Amino acid sequence: MQSEISKRKTFAIISHPDAGKTTLTEKLLLFGGAIHTAGAVKSNKIKKTATSDFMEIEKQRGISVATSVMTFEYGGKLINILDTPGHKDFSEDTYRTLTAVDSVILVVDSVKGVETQTERLMEVCRMRKTPVIVFINKLDRDGQDPFILMDEIEDKLSIHLRPLSWPINRGPFFKGVYNLYDHHLNLFQAGTQATDENLISIQDLNDEKVDKLLGKDAAQLRDDIELIDEVYGSFETDGYLKGDIAPLFFGSAINNFGVKELLDTFVRIAPSPQPRMTETREVMPNEDKLTGFVFKIHANIDPNHRNRIAFLRVCSGVFERNKFYFHTRLNKKLRFSSPVTFLASTKNIVDEAYSGDVVGLYDTGNFKIGDTLTEGEDLHFTGIPSFSPEIFKELINKDPMKSKQLEKGISQLTDEGVAQLFTVTSNNTKIVGTVGELQFEVIQYRLLHEYGASCIFKPIQFHKAVWISSDNPAKLKEFIRTKTNYMAIDKDDKPVFLATSEWILQLTKQDYPEIQFHNTSEF
Repeated sequence: MQSEISKRKTFAIISHPDAGKTTLTEKLLLFGGAIHTAGAVKSNKIKKTATSDFMEIEKQRGISVATSVMTFEYGGKLINILDTPGHKDFSEDTYRTLTAVDSVILVVDSVKGVETQTERLMEVCRMRKTPVIVFINKLDRDGQDPFILMDEIEDKLSIHLRPLSWPINRGPFFKGVYNLYDHHLNLFQAGTQATDENLISIQDLNDEKVDKLLGKDAAQLRDDIELIDEVYGSFETDGYLKGDIAPLFFGSAINNFGVKELLDTFVRIAPSPQPRMTETREVMPNEDKLTGFVFKIHANIDPNHRNRIAFLRVCSGVFERNKFYFHTRLNKKLRFSSPVTFLASTKNIVDEAYSGDVVGLYDTGNFKIGDTLTEGEDLHFTGIPSFSPEIFKELINKDPMKSKQLEKGISQLTDEGVAQLFTVTSNNTKIVGTVGELQFEVIQYRLLHEYGASCIFKPIQFHKAVWISSDNPAKLKEFIRTKTNYMAIDKDDKPVFLATSEWILQLTKQDYPEIQFHNTSEF
């Protein structure tokens, strides 16, 4: 069991939209032999979309809106990649995915630098002390000076970088990268995929071979490397594992360039499965008994079969097919006859899974995000919140004959975490809350195409949804009665106050000091 655990590396790839995250994922899968055709993103003959984008709306819009899980073997390790949505409207899905991984690769566009979404994602990583490797992409384009880019990343993301590879020029003059970790030059040829033949081992940068290969760029490279060694010192794996230092790589994912160096180093230094906190104790990955939590639910992965898949992160023990496990929230035992692992939309049935693995469980409605499975112990994993939405709209049914389909559809889609559903207690109005406009488009599309339910969304003036609690049950009851027109319940029947403005929210907090107001559902 210990050797199986030490083999596993489970990580997420995060970035701002269009930084090249899905392309990088595809190239990693290519190295792992999990797919056999490079350029599936571009070539219509092979496939119309990237390997990890399998929802119909993703294919049409060319963006990732759902987290995909992919598994492959490389260098004697079993690697689980979670490719996350880059689009800010789906950031909540990404935040939850970060609870299920042990490390992160952050992709930054060399032309655009650090963008807002990147900052928000890094906040979550820093909060959890998640180890991060940074990959600066699109070196074949005319991007920013690497030193300026590094200063910007360190400044905006509050993280210390340590370059492990360094670019030789950029844009149309890009010649390749020097690997500081393994001391070799990797030469770039425009329009071709990188291969091992492009690697040249250079133990000493003063070797005249460097001048022959790089011409006038050789002197600049020597100066840059000398400066890096002076300023940044030697790379310490321990600092990376603690989340204090981020190793930095440069490359061009579309050309498959710089990806192998990233993957080879990742396999060597990335952490194996880490301990996880529950409400009562810390769970160690090498414990004998199974524990795991659901961090994502996906309805209709296969539109031909109305199925939902719950994604379970195994935290300890061994998950075995057809064995009964204890569902702590429902207080009942469940058995799974067809647990699966994924390569994007291809699923393989597994007999057992170990700590660090992500398993897909076919679900008939037993699971919600955050649910825990154990072998009998009453545990609840922490840190899987629902955030307060920023946009609210009333759900209006356009076809009364399809009310049941709409109820089922909105219930299942909000179980997935793409949005939150609030039911106003006074009149039973259904209000959908999201962090971005695009989610409404996705929900509307999926309700129609997956459930046959037609709806429209009517904008509604709410500033914020806040969960409420109190140590004084009588005061809580009085608050709910007084504010009845602004009270709703969430999917777990927790009371939620819908504030119409920031001013009203502040005023309400002052007027009711015995009530606690929470921005997330986990309090």
